[in-house]
Amino acid sequence: MADRDTGAFPSEVRARLAELELELSEGDITQKGYEKKRSKLIGAYLPQSPVSGSEVAVGQERKTPVTPSSSSRYNRRRLSGSRDERYRSDVHTEAVQAALAKHKERKMAVPMPSKRRSLVVQTSMDAYTPPDTSSGSEGEGNGDEDGPEENSVGEGGVGGDGTSSLEDSLGTEHWANRGLHPASSSTTTGSSASSSSSSRGSGGSGAVGRLADVLQQHAHVAAHLHRHRLHRTENHSAPPDVTGYTNNSSSSSDGTQVDRTPCPAHAAHKHTPKYGNAELMETGDGVPVSSRVSAKIQQLVNTLKRPKRPPLREFFVDDFEELLEVQQPDPNQPRAEGAQMEPSQGELLGVVTNWPPSLEAALQRWGTISPKAPCLSTMDPNGKPLYVLTYGKLWSRCVKVAYNLLHKLGSKQEPLVRPGDRVALVYPNNDPSAFITAFYGCLLAEVVPVPIEVPLSRKDAGSQQIGFLLGSCGVTVALTSDACHKGLPKSPTGEIQQFKGWPKVLWFVTESKHLSKPPRDWFPLIKDATQDTAYIEYKTCKDGSVLGVTVTRLAMLAHCQALTQCCSYTEAETIVNVLDFKKDVGLWHAVLTSVMNMMHVISIPYALMKVNPLSWIQKVCLYKAKVACVKSRDMHWALVAHRDQRDINLSSLRMLLVADGSNPWSISSCDAFLNVFQTKGLRSEVICPCASSPEALTVAIRGPEEEDSTPPGRGVLSMSGLSHGVIRVDSEEKLSVLTLQDVGFVMPGALMCVVRPEGPPQLCRTDEIGEICVCTAATGSSYYGLSGMTKNTFEVFPLSSAGSPVSEAPFTRTGLLGFIGPVGLIFVAGKMDGLMVVGARRHNADDIVATALAVEPMKFVYRGRIAVFSITVLHDERIVVVAEQRPDSTEEDSFQWMSRVLQAIDGIHQVGVYCLALVPSNTLPKTPLGGIHLSETKQLFLEGALHPCNVLMCPHTCVTNLPKPRQKQPEIGPASVMVGNLVSGKRIAQASGRDLTQMEDNDQFLFLSEVLQWRAQTTPDHVLYTLLNSRGAIASSLTCVQLHKRAEKIAAILSERAHLQDGDHVALVYPPGVDLVVAFYGCLYAGCVPITVRPPHPQNITTTLPTVKMIVEVSRSVCVMTTQVISKLLRSKEATATVDVRTWPPVIDTDDLPKKKPPLLHKPLNPDTLAYLDFSVSTTGMLAGVKMSHSATSAFCRSIKLQCELYPSREVAICLDPYCGLGFVLWCLCSVYSGHQSILIPPSELELNPALWLSAVSQYKVRDTFCSYSVMELCTKGLGLQTDGLKSRGVDLSRVRTCVVVAEERPRIALTQSFSKLFKDLGLHTRAVSTSFGCRVNLAICLQGTSGPDPTTVFVDMRALRHDRVRLVERGSPHSLSVMESGKILPGVRIIIANPETKGPMGESHLGEIWVQSGHNASGYFTVYGDEALQSDHFCSRLSFGDTQTVWARTGYLGFLRRTELTDANGERHDALYVVGALEEAMELRGMRYHPIDIETSVIRTHKSITECAVFTWTNLLVVVVELDGSEHEALDLVPMVTNVVLEEHYLIVGVVVVVDIGVIPINSRGEKQRMHLRDGFLADQLDPIYVAYNM
Repeated sequence: MADRDTGAFPSEVRARLAELELELSEGDITQKGYEKKRSKLIGAYLPQSPVSGSEVAVGQERKTPVTPSSSSRYNRRRLSGSRDERYRSDVHTEAVQAALAKHKERKMAVPMPSKRRSLVVQTSMDAYTPPDTSSGSEGEGNGDEDGPEENSVGEGGVGGDGTSSLEDSLGTEHWANRGLHPASSSTTTGSSASSSSSSRGSGGSGAVGRLADVLQQHAHVAAHLHRHRLHRTENHSAPPDVTGYTNNSSSSSDGTQVDRTPCPAHAAHKHTPKYGNAELMETGDGVPVSSRVSAKIQQLVNTLKRPKRPPLREFFVDDFEELLEVQQPDPNQPRAEGAQMEPSQGELLGVVTNWPPSLEAALQRWGTISPKAPCLSTMDPNGKPLYVLTYGKLWSRCVKVAYNLLHKLGSKQEPLVRPGDRVALVYPNNDPSAFITAFYGCLLAEVVPVPIEVPLSRKDAGSQQIGFLLGSCGVTVALTSDACHKGLPKSPTGEIQQFKGWPKVLWFVTESKHLSKPPRDWFPLIKDATQDTAYIEYKTCKDGSVLGVTVTRLAMLAHCQALTQCCSYTEAETIVNVLDFKKDVGLWHAVLTSVMNMMHVISIPYALMKVNPLSWIQKVCLYKAKVACVKSRDMHWALVAHRDQRDINLSSLRMLLVADGSNPWSISSCDAFLNVFQTKGLRSEVICPCASSPEALTVAIRGPEEEDSTPPGRGVLSMSGLSHGVIRVDSEEKLSVLTLQDVGFVMPGALMCVVRPEGPPQLCRTDEIGEICVCTAATGSSYYGLSGMTKNTFEVFPLSSAGSPVSEAPFTRTGLLGFIGPVGLIFVAGKMDGLMVVGARRHNADDIVATALAVEPMKFVYRGRIAVFSITVLHDERIVVVAEQRPDSTEEDSFQWMSRVLQAIDGIHQVGVYCLALVPSNTLPKTPLGGIHLSETKQLFLEGALHPCNVLMCPHTCVTNLPKPRQKQPEIGPASVMVGNLVSGKRIAQASGRDLTQMEDNDQFLFLSEVLQWRAQTTPDHVLYTLLNSRGAIASSLTCVQLHKRAEKIAAILSERAHLQDGDHVALVYPPGVDLVVAFYGCLYAGCVPITVRPPHPQNITTTLPTVKMIVEVSRSVCVMTTQVISKLLRSKEATATVDVRTWPPVIDTDDLPKKKPPLLHKPLNPDTLAYLDFSVSTTGMLAGVKMSHSATSAFCRSIKLQCELYPSREVAICLDPYCGLGFVLWCLCSVYSGHQSILIPPSELELNPALWLSAVSQYKVRDTFCSYSVMELCTKGLGLQTDGLKSRGVDLSRVRTCVVVAEERPRIALTQSFSKLFKDLGLHTRAVSTSFGCRVNLAICLQGTSGPDPTTVFVDMRALRHDRVRLVERGSPHSLSVMESGKILPGVRIIIANPETKGPMGESHLGEIWVQSGHNASGYFTVYGDEALQSDHFCSRLSFGDTQTVWARTGYLGFLRRTELTDANGERHDALYVVGALEEAMELRGMRYHPIDIETSVIRTHKSITECAVFTWTNLLVVVVELDGSEHEALDLVPMVTNVVLEEHYLIVGVVVVVDIGVIPINSRGEKQRMHLRDGFLADQLDPIYVAYNM
């Protein structure tokens, strides 16, 4: 349409179109509004697609809606794979096509998910097992996916009719539209099922449209390694290569169709693309896009930019400030305007003199008066009559069953079954005679039968719930047939297995040969019908629970009488029954009413229907049956198969009862059936749809008509009206309509009304849809054993608008939604169970199934194997569609089908689908009758156990109630805030550690090199360092004098070999150990500035060596000192391939030290000169070096000495990386300064021996130990199950008073707590475990010392944190987050909390940036670029008001201070510092600040298979990367779960979910996630993900 020449329209239309274009470009209307108005304007000038029969008003004469031409279309369409009866509607299919055509204008380019090849193969043909239709005789429901004709007709076409012949019915513009969707275009004539995927062959992927849409005009962009297209050879159901795009087709950019057959020359040199070459991929609408991740994300962003539905205005306050939008009623929405309805009264229940007083009396009467009359004929699977049960036989057998039940079970004194007890009836679908015998036998014995399905396996989807029902009914005996008893699953000993959830039952076989004859004088007592329970019928609820509906003997009799009157049943009529005779309509007509009227039932088992769908029609002809009971499915199957039959004559039928006639989608089956079989003698008035429910039994039946009665009614209702609960006969749209047929009048003897489904049960207005309620003797009376639920369901007292009850007697709710039409006809529009209320509008699951199936589904999904349900996410219901996909459909096909389903549902129902999932064929849980077990499917979806093979989530389109993005308010000016030490009424958030005043003997030295010389003289043999190897043995140690002497030799090498000057920079590339310490002091002795660098990892040179090279270059090192092994590594082949080794400065190996001493040791002139450089890669991937002066270094050591009370007699165990930050200071500096012995444990050794660190702590009786989070995690995971073993080896941690985690992040409470709990058994005190906090500007700000109060924990509101506020809450309150204090503030350190934007001081308990002032602050960044502005901002900031003189350093971390009730060592109240997160890591989304760790914690909790998670943003999209520990087939389960949890807990929509293998998320030596590295790797396609989902 969009490409039509507007010149063809009249001038006023053209002018109005130009105005519309302008409005759209100015942003005055949304895209959707523009399209709606535009199509209205030009609609009149376009060829219309016919929509037959859709303007018929209610109550008119019935028209035959299907014209002969369309009927032939109907049959041709049938043959390309038959469809599921219930949802069939040509009109609807055309409407869906038209809705999709509307979407064509705004091409939706949805990025296809990326999938690893191993995941794709799972759906290839080799792995295919055909859908299981072998549920034996049980299968009934809509289970037989493709109908019985599956085998006889191939999928492709039958002579050229295989194309789904929409062309016949739709205008050319739809045909052009079909080109857009290659997946749905016709299969090549005659192609077989398996090749249908490759039939898209030479024409490429048939994408019509602008090739200018191809990104950046080049044909090759980077390819996904994990696209399965690369492996065309192995997977024969993969699509053809489409890399052969030519670029000279620019002529096509005007939107005309392009002929895409590649020229032979081009086809010749197709090559398999490699990583880095590229190919084009198709998106949802066939728009080619590059497969690169970054391009896909751009595409996703563009898709999301389209205007959404208009924003909502009002809010409700969710607790405090995150306002979740609440759906406001649209002022223009349709409202009910009719008068209040009047309850409708059925005709009187005729009092007929010869009606029996009870059903048992009727059975006795026919069994004795006409014993030879046939009661029931059963068929074998070939359709031959198997057995005829006469009334005489039935009567004698029932008496026998009754006698045996009462007298032969248990003992004489203790009978097992007494009158009134409940027994289960377990009979297969092919044995009605055994069932009817047992059922009436129970009635005669006054025992209550509970008919249930045959359990096929121990784990049937619903059998556990059935077990609960049997348990609650107190069932101890199960009656069954011989054949069924033999088929039940047995244990090796031959006993029948206990089914899951079932009570213990005694199995009792009711075949005559197994029963004893009753004595001559024994007769059952035949009473008149009473209020005793006759039988219990089970009902499965929406949530999967099974309830038992109690039906009394009076209700059963009254119901049979009402049916007899309504259907005009007479004695000895023949009735053909295809329905399940154990419950519902089948039980009521073919077991109960038939016996009351001595009718002959011909029972057709489901197994026969599968083989021969025409069997029921043949039996009607054969027996000249007057009545047939069927479902619309059976009519539909008969249509598929009727061609072969010549001699069908249906003139004998007076009534064709359609059991599911209340399903709105049954009408098309009825119409089509009538249309085809009218020529075979079928009269239109014979078709009798009925409405029923387990609680109310038969609600209404359209009786067989007499000549003068009211003609059947039709209602063509607007779906949008229905979604608002009002009835509007549709005239305008013609697309989204629902055509209903009436189900006749109110039952005889009943009163019916319609009440509002929500709120008090008020009567509806005449043009309002509500729940139908009936008041009659013939309904169920209660849910067995559940009085509370019964009160709400079985008893409802409808109220008039005045508020008074309509009648004295209670009504029963039917669970059906509908209305009573003009002349008292009843229309049903859906079920309460299928109702989904999305954004205050109601949608019916059946309607959505119908729309999904109308999207040319033949090639992708099985009809009848589709489930629609809603889940609650973020205070609203969200629609989920799950379908079974055919094994031969390709990725592109299914993805394309999915995106079209979304568009169709949006176009017709104006509702977004939250998640669409395709699962491999035959994997959805089945009900015993073969249909889909809906609640079980929903449960699997919610638990993440559905294992779909394709998922499309669309949270962006359907989640419209997110809180408004936050607008930042301008801060209030300083003058109004600051009064003395108060900020807006609160104490200013500032705190400090103790003073660094007291001096000790080593404090007189300004320089560490002097301290070492002094120690070498005073205590030469005191051991400073002990290094342990992985076995826990001492690898090497250093005394004061050894360290001094070796350092002197290093200094000599530096001055002689390297000719270094004072102040030259030297890179120290050593493994963790004592060599590093020696080299460091050697540099100080030589007057050089050392830089410690982590050596490259020999197994991973390509990623680790560039960092080493970069630090060496950025630090301007003039030489590199290292060991011999590493110096070889730096010049190895791998190194040469990674970096340019010729540019290394001189590399000196220090393994062989010379004997010489340096002429003299260097003494720095000024304590403010540089002592060393500290280089570290931050978590955001930035390399930053800071300068540490001699005075800062000494102050740092003194501060730690005071805090931890370190003396020469102490031993400290250090399990840290010694290259930067506090780890380096503890490893290299503190021992020399304080004189204590450091036990050095390289963290890499823990990988070989996880117990190394804790064993050493125990063995050396260490009181203080330091570790990193990665070490703690390794111990928690690696030693979790070994604590007993450690205890027996004598590991004792009771002496530890401080175990400090060295970190630069918010304390990981979960990890520290689980560590404490785990090792509590080994004597570890929980109070001993704490954390420290440092950053680039100050390497240690807080550190839990020995004498301070225990670390405290507070709970803050996570939603307030997003708004940069701190709100303390109780433990366990919703949205609470526990934050632990990061240790005590070190001596000599002052802290203030400042606003990062305005730099003003903050009040106590307010969130702001932590600023620090201390003698050991670093003196600045060491950068090559000399970025002065950054330098002064980070290291020399001043407050904008208040104390504007003090110079502070900004840490870049958000946190808050809070004064606690505890007291410090100096008697003051203790101020606790809580770190929340780094500013540069925080993500600004929707105007709020999110810390990645919070989202990651939620995600890791959501599914057992997620081991690690990292999040980052890219172009305002939230990307979540999860590591999967499990089978790759679980990957797609994680997508909905991750999306749900982030929505629920953080009010954010996830843009991309990436599932990767374990270990892909990079982690640095401190155990911090490197999220920016991950982001770069993801965008550069280096992660090799298992699955990438792009949420729409």
